[in-house]
Amino acid sequence: MSVSVRIPTILRTYTGGNAEVSGEGATLRDVLAKLDSDYPGIGARILDESGKIRRFVNVYVGEEDVRFAEGLDTPAPEGTQISIIPAVAGG
Repeated sequence: MSVSVRIPTILRTYTGGNAEVSGEGATLRDVLAKLDSDYPGIGARILDESGKIRRFVNVYVGEEDVRFAEGLDTPAPEGTQISIIPAVAGG
């Protein structure tokens, strides 16, 4: 299934500067695997060594924060938008 993936500025070096790319997969895990296949290295910036979403990266499927859904097994319906958002800290 085809979805759109919004790429934050800090990761656009992996996507040739593209702010949005197409992705495919039935779940977020599938979409991220395809994304890393198409744009080598980007997956390591989103997932940690154990394969979990990095602590300071937020991922949304549609309007839903996947940490409060099914995590990497969150369904990625056809036409949905996935947003990868780095957390911002400061005071």
